[in-house]
Amino acid sequence: MTFFQLSLTLIFVLIPILLSKTFRLGLEKDVLIATIRSIIQLLAVGYVLQFVFDSESFFYIFLMIILIITAAVHNARKKGVMIKGITWKLILTYCFIEVLTQSVLISLKIIPATAQYMIPISGMIIGNAMVLSILFLNRFTAEIENRAGEVELLLSLGGTPKQAIHRQLMTSIRASTIPTIESQKTIGLVQLPGMMSGQIIAGADPVQAVMFQLLILFMLLSSAVITSIILGFLSYPTMFNERMQFMTHTPNKTE
Repeated sequence: MTFFQLSLTLIFVLIPILLSKTFRLGLEKDVLIATIRSIIQLLAVGYVLQFVFDSESFFYIFLMIILIITAAVHNARKKGVMIKGITWKLILTYCFIEVLTQSVLISLKIIPATAQYMIPISGMIIGNAMVLSILFLNRFTAEIENRAGEVELLLSLGGTPKQAIHRQLMTSIRASTIPTIESQKTIGLVQLPGMMSGQIIAGADPVQAVMFQLLILFMLLSSAVITSIILGFLSYPTMFNERMQFMTHTPNKTE
């Protein structure tokens, strides 16, 4: 695809802008901002990745993965401001997922230890973990706010913090993983996944494309469950003080 052909695809941006003006939806500014940002960000990433791929340096691979994790943490931490130390909890969770995934893939020789494989897979895994952590934090904070009285009642009856918050924690973990599990049930029937479609369009063997897509799906499923569980069990103790009293607080934004 040439830059001229790419510019022709802007017709798909003009359509929602015209519809927004026609029906007075007020989406024109947001659509333009989203379009401009996506163009700048993706082209910049494309040139950076080309440099990293050509250099074949593990140092640059490491920097790219750090950048991915940093961006994910910055985005997800906004949903967990009431949880003390949420930034470090997210960093620990994402780093664990990244190390676990890459260790399994490289040690079993499923993929080679090159930038071409490691960086895109890292982006998919961390991106999925970010979405899952946002879903978990949204549900967990809502459960805490709505069921604070239940937690305090269980504590007053002699329950431990883990027992008092168990129901809210398990509900939040299940709720955050349901979208990933449900979407995988209809893969190939309702939609062709993005990675598989991209490989087929690029001329890859459809069977090989399916095999790589299954690899990604299995990793996303594993990272979804692990992310929610780790983040959940790191988060709930901060809702109680040293006297096992339930606290609802809003830490400093620097946490």
